[in-house]
Amino acid sequence: MERIIVGIDVGTTKVCTLVGEVSEEGVLRIVGVGVVPSRGLRKGMVVNVNEATDVIATSVERAERFSGYHIESAFVGIAGGHISSLNSRGVVAVSHDSIVQSDVDRALEAAQAIAIPHNREIIHVIPSSFVLDGQEGVRDPIGLRGFRLEVEAHIVTGAVASIHNLVKCVQGAGVEVDDLILAPLASSEAVLTAAEREMGVVLADIGGGTTDIAIFIEGSIWHSSVLPIGGNHLTNDVAVGLRTPFANAEDVKVRYGYAIPDHIPPNETIDFTAFGEGSRQSVSRRYLSEIIEARAEEIFNLILQEVKRSGYDGLLPAGVVLSGGVANLAGLKDLGREVLKLPVRVGAPHDLEGLVDIINSPAYATGVGLLLWGMKHAEAAPPSPPEDPIRRFIRWLRKAFFPG
Repeated sequence: MERIIVGIDVGTTKVCTLVGEVSEEGVLRIVGVGVVPSRGLRKGMVVNVNEATDVIATSVERAERFSGYHIESAFVGIAGGHISSLNSRGVVAVSHDSIVQSDVDRALEAAQAIAIPHNREIIHVIPSSFVLDGQEGVRDPIGLRGFRLEVEAHIVTGAVASIHNLVKCVQGAGVEVDDLILAPLASSEAVLTAAEREMGVVLADIGGGTTDIAIFIEGSIWHSSVLPIGGNHLTNDVAVGLRTPFANAEDVKVRYGYAIPDHIPPNETIDFTAFGEGSRQSVSRRYLSEIIEARAEEIFNLILQEVKRSGYDGLLPAGVVLSGGVANLAGLKDLGREVLKLPVRVGAPHDLEGLVDIINSPAYATGVGLLLWGMKHAEAAPPSPPEDPIRRFIRWLRKAFFPG
């Protein structure tokens, strides 16, 4: 029997709801997409509950209409500058002839027995590696014999208020939260290969309000962080530099933006609408590129700082994989190679079925990753039945004529 998994990526620029069918063979097929421009969010965090709830509800409703399924619960991505992480070690004595799941659980509990401020909450406790009786590099200890089990765990925490605000908005849209997933962890599920994780790689998901970073070593996550800077900062710089409204600046950035000025002919110009009564102006495209380059370099330098903080500077042969909407910016990966001195590629979701033409873009890495995370970690659940057409029509009438 097929089961249904739903992911909701609540981002600064857009809210994306994806519905996936998982076959008995474990193949994910995208059957529903609902994308709505964000409101009520800033730098990945909720700043207006009513607006955020409305856009989430609209996104969910579009995905329901697209897929024909009624959405009751979903895996939800979380990001924002309030996110922090650390690595911790837990040690326990093995209580059976061979290691069982309860031993692993006790080791993970010991690893998370750390001092956490009362205003922070643990989001993830992810085992990176195990040590059994001094033997390092154990990936899966279950079934092995030993007396002393150690685990190195990656612990992700977030501000209680920000977490609860996000959950409140999703529940206010009529959807229960199956689990909260750190956005770069979700994105990594969609765009990284096993070989990259094993060799050492940086995932940088550059969205509208944040840049989400996850560093993987020997197949496991070692470092994660969320930087409060993203594509909106590029757009804002363009708006200020060209003296044009933000919406026009976004259009100019997407259509004509390039991250390396030297690649632009010096005599090439672009036309755009500036502030004033419909006034059109011309500007050198190289000047636009210089504005973009300055902010993009800053983002890459902040990514480099996080690599150095992780302790693996110079030890990441697989380089950097870019995802998020900004990854589509022309010339960005070439600039990344220059600044980071590492291999850089743009990652998009792959090996999918269904609405591939819609979500085959770095901008949908987090949404697809939420579905893949749900496939790995959720218990099998029966699919929700398609919503009755009459019920759907009544719900539409209520929303149209009685919006309160």
